Amino acid sequence: MKRVMIIGQPGSGKSTLARKLGKVTGLPVVHLDQIHWKPGWEPRSPAEKLPLVRAAEAGESWIIEGNLASTWQSRLSRADTVVILDLPVALRAWRIFRRTLIGYGNSRPDLPDNCPERFEPEFWHYVWTTRNTYRQRLHGFARQACDRADTYLLRSPSEVRAFLRSVSPDRTAAPLPLAHPLT
Repeated sequence: MKRVMIIGQPGSGKSTLARKLGKVTGLPVVHLDQIHWKPGWEPRSPAEKLPLVRAAEAGESWIIEGNLASTWQSRLSRADTVVILDLPVALRAWRIFRRTLIGYGNSRPDLPDNCPERFEPEFWHYVWTTRNTYRQRLHGFARQACDRADTYLLRSPSEVRAFLRSVSPDRTAAPLPLAHPLT
């Protein structure tokens, strides 16, 4: 385990898993939200952010978490481990609500400065309207990824905890690829 790709829908725990996995393995963590956003919630253009992502991907070792689907293939081409978080929408919504309420007005560590938590109706609309289509996209990617890298499809907090427990400091993980059959 030298290059780990973590993807999942909003609120699935990508950033938290990346931080915890980084502590266990010593691998550097890259949060794609820090690349996508500039301070003040200003999005970077593709011309600005793609070179930054490519530079991160070129590293010898990394944990890159985040969705930026336009980079899935290039990340997969270098990743030896892919973790796909597929948690229920109700749990994800609760997590988003809780983190927004607790951190309201403050920036999270996985975001640039001056990107304070706030309630955004457009974001909630996105979470709700993409809950099924994005899930299908994640599962399609999992099918593709399992031929190229150790692939973990985790569907509950207990599975995420079990995955973390299975990873040792020497960067090996128990053989749990595709914890669930893809349907």
